[in-house]
Amino acid sequence: MRRSIIIDTDPGQDDGVAILLALASPEELEVLGITTVAGNVPLSLTQVNARKIVELSGRRDVPVFAGADRPLVRPLVTAEYVHGRTGLDGCDLPEPTLALGEKHAADFIVETVMGRPQGSVTLCVLGPATNIALALAREPRIAGRLREIVWMAGAMSEGGNVTPAAEFNVYVDPEAAAKVVAAGVPLVMMPLDVTHLALTTAARLERLRALGTPVAMAVHALLSFAKRFDEGKYGTDGGPLHDPTTVAYLLQPELFQGRHVNVAIETAGALTAGMTVIDWWGVTDRPRNATVMRGIDADGYYDLIIERLGRLPLA
Repeated sequence: MRRSIIIDTDPGQDDGVAILLALASPEELEVLGITTVAGNVPLSLTQVNARKIVELSGRRDVPVFAGADRPLVRPLVTAEYVHGRTGLDGCDLPEPTLALGEKHAADFIVETVMGRPQGSVTLCVLGPATNIALALAREPRIAGRLREIVWMAGAMSEGGNVTPAAEFNVYVDPEAAAKVVAAGVPLVMMPLDVTHLALTTAARLERLRALGTPVAMAVHALLSFAKRFDEGKYGTDGGPLHDPTTVAYLLQPELFQGRHVNVAIETAGALTAGMTVIDWWGVTDRPRNATVMRGIDADGYYDLIIERLGRLPLA
């Protein structure tokens, strides 16, 4: 059944691929809008980057809205050291002509969820959860109306990628993350444990480049830039392609394996702020509030991405 989704994002090269994957799949996904947040780079860039990606896809029918320019209570931490100065370094995409929506992202989320049938809207979250926490605060009833939140966030056995304990999306705004995991919304999390099993190897990027389309060539350039940091850090062939796991799950959930567990967010620890405390073995009596994925069919994941990107722009 076709899903209606809102993509909340802080592009980011991998965010861009996730957006393109969703926009290339209109038979399965109705993208109601894209909301942007400060994260990988400041909001002034993420809202521009989202519109660049929408225009690259040819899907100018999808509106883009700007949201929170800082975390709920903390100073903003960004990741230009990974994504470059613009967040989309590696490919010089044209400045967008698509107008930015006038509403605040949180208001768009609230109005859309409240205006649609109960259980019909999924939030696909690719960055810090600030906009989602703001929307829940402005209208708590959306928690009971959402179908699901699918979020690229957290880490378990891998440890963090911005501190030894914390994954970036949670670390940037742990207070927002804590509100989301406590909201009672069905939640699927894609942690580093999954994304680090699905690398942008040279062979996979060559398959993408061989498509020869403008979209494929742009994505090849973006991912070729992004993987340099991860290859240097981890010594791997390629880097993890984090955010498209969320959209791939909506399209082909059979690609993933996980477990329904309790997840709590550490907000106070001096060394562990932003840590996702995942009770994988059920050693506490805390209620299970998230399905955490730890397995992926990496070849199937890239087959899906490459096939769908080859469709863009849609006729």
